[in-house]
Amino acid sequence: MLAVQSITSFDLPELQPYRTMQYQFEHRQQGIFVAEGEKVVRRLIESSLPVVSVMLPAKWLADYQRLLGPRAASEDIRVFVGEKKLLEQLSGFSMYQGVLAVGKVPPPPDLDRLLREGPRPLLFVATEAMSNALNMGALVRNCAALGAQALLVSETCCSPFIRRAVRASMGTIFRLPALELPSLAEGLRVLRSRGLRLIAAHPHTDRRTLAQADFTGDCCVVLGSEGQGITPAVLALCDDLVAIPMPPDVDSLNVASASAVFLYEVARQRGGLAPVRQAQTS
Repeated sequence: MLAVQSITSFDLPELQPYRTMQYQFEHRQQGIFVAEGEKVVRRLIESSLPVVSVMLPAKWLADYQRLLGPRAASEDIRVFVGEKKLLEQLSGFSMYQGVLAVGKVPPPPDLDRLLREGPRPLLFVATEAMSNALNMGALVRNCAALGAQALLVSETCCSPFIRRAVRASMGTIFRLPALELPSLAEGLRVLRSRGLRLIAAHPHTDRRTLAQADFTGDCCVVLGSEGQGITPAVLALCDDLVAIPMPPDVDSLNVASASAVFLYEVARQRGGLAPVRQAQTS
């Protein structure tokens, strides 16, 4: 059922997630996340993830009533309507479009099933200690755009479901399996036992450059944090260390940028991505 309600009081319990967007830990404990922006909210609604509520200015109401219509038969979704200034006052920050939604974090993907049923050759990505939400969101978007089948995230990373990461991913987190692991090393051992080569993105290695690396078989690209790189314990598990060639006066790339370069090379070696379509920007 779809219930539309004008916002007359900030004290409604259902508005609590929008009032507490800076308290991401509370949202994680409740198993919810906030999607921000018209495109991201639209992609949430078009995904398989449950939608709890939507908050928007009146000018978007008719569009979203149509969009939410197919869900209304099986889900109870509340739509809160208010002037954009009122919504900004409620949420505590300025918004370009004023469209927000609350969704439910999906259950953890089944790693064994992903390994067993994923299309060959497998391509996984793993990262540890990535604390910047914008980098996390960009990494998710790169994975989705360039053919990765899953993302493994250590517990030392920020969650890919925090608001800024969801926004930076442009909603691609809604369709990319992401596993948040207590121990990334243990997860990587599982991958290795199933035949995946672990290939570390390492800016200072002279072992191999990106063009010299072989990505044609089942593999996992391993990325480190923004400041410290890959920890020694995880690096010791990797089968190969690979660097992106750069001029001597450039130290490294941003981790999200490096992931795009690596994943594009993987796609190139595997014959590109299909189906090919006109690239879109947003």
